[in-house]
Amino acid sequence: MDLFLQIALSFPTLIFSVLLGVAVLYWVMAMVGLLDLDLLDTFALPEGAELDPGGVAGLLMKLGLDGVPVTLIGTGFVFFGWVITYFVDLLLLQHFGTGMLRWLLGSGLLLGALILAMPLTGLALRPLAPLFVKLKPVDSDSLLGKVATVRSPDVTDSRGTANLEDGGAGLILQVRAEPGQFVRGDEVVLVEYLAQHNAYRVIPKGLA
Repeated sequence: MDLFLQIALSFPTLIFSVLLGVAVLYWVMAMVGLLDLDLLDTFALPEGAELDPGGVAGLLMKLGLDGVPVTLIGTGFVFFGWVITYFVDLLLLQHFGTGMLRWLLGSGLLLGALILAMPLTGLALRPLAPLFVKLKPVDSDSLLGKVATVRSPDVTDSRGTANLEDGGAGLILQVRAEPGQFVRGDEVVLVEYLAQHNAYRVIPKGLA
């Protein structure tokens, strides 16, 4: 245990340890409803945009991550970066003490981990990409007038999520309303699609 903590809290593994801790905290808070679990925040090119093969978007497209939530891509990237740095440190770097050579090798390891983590993330998440297609409504206007159930602790003009039963796995939608109107479990009606926020304005079911 002491060796594990020593490596996890030393350079360069420490960088990924901190990021991984933040990612785990995000997912835990999202699962208990304290944060929005924005599954619709997926990687996709804006309509009409040209793909730059040498840019980040081009790389993600090549890795087959189109449609995968950005938060999941980031978590996978950090996880594989941590695994690479931890085990290389365990098997190699710890034998170089704490001198300048170890710091130089650690910097090289950090760069290598950043390069290798993304392809590994692509291999791990590519099979999951089709699963997220059904989370994005094909026609946003077709959902207007439907009843959904609030799943977040509350709904404000900047955050909130709701579940919509569609006869299948169901949809998780971003919803917006004046603060103080809704809490988890309330039924709401989708009355307007807010394209700039990829969200729906909602009103109480009884007012529809």
